[in-house]
Amino acid sequence: MSGKNFRVAQTGERTNVEGKSVTNKVLLATPDNEYKLIRPELTYIDLPHRLSLHEASQKIEFVYFPNRGMVSQVVVTKDGRTVEVGVVGSEGYVGAGLAVGLSRSSVREIIQIAGDGFRILGNALERILGSAPKLQVILNRHTGLQGMQVAQTAACNRLHNIQQRLSRWLLMTQDRVHSGVLPISHDFIATMMGTDRSTVSLAASVLQKKGIIEYARGAVKIVNRRKLAESSCECYDVIQQLEDDLGLR
Repeated sequence: MSGKNFRVAQTGERTNVEGKSVTNKVLLATPDNEYKLIRPELTYIDLPHRLSLHEASQKIEFVYFPNRGMVSQVVVTKDGRTVEVGVVGSEGYVGAGLAVGLSRSSVREIIQIAGDGFRILGNALERILGSAPKLQVILNRHTGLQGMQVAQTAACNRLHNIQQRLSRWLLMTQDRVHSGVLPISHDFIATMMGTDRSTVSLAASVLQKKGIIEYARGAVKIVNRRKLAESSCECYDVIQQLEDDLGLR
């Protein structure tokens, strides 16, 4: 069944019981009769910068549906090193393992760009899915996409240079925060990419000299998205095509 067979509600058409507007695409794509089942369980929450939604190996207690902002899925090694393996924004949800019967995840999921959204208790979602087959399909698709995004990111981190990787990351981040100004620092990007600050700063300097980005302390402004896409590797296009094929954009 194609995801494009589902009617997608428009922003502003849906709220939770508190009247908070829904802009998360998973919730907007849920059929009306199934959304009625999940609506009473949705709690609106702010998602401040650096809020940890889930720690690796912990039981998944809540599932999150971001309206705004961006969540980073991060692998943390025993010696404290980190690398980002996936990102989630309003196109998806956090806690994907529950949709396929898993109660734990191997990644830390943390808010890297502040926003807001909704959360639901994991056991409540599991109960609802028994009566919501189309929502189950939507969640399964996104879970599959996340797995493919992790695989593509792993290949990108190993095979492509830092300028290509930085360009891909900036494109994916802009897609999720819907802004040309990204509140991120070189230190933060370096942590997400598993490299050092000087390497990221050098790559950012090259992009800035080409007129692709502008960098001010604590923020990156995308000046020319077309050139940024040309500077990226093929991994960005691969991930975008996967989202289109699965009906998730």
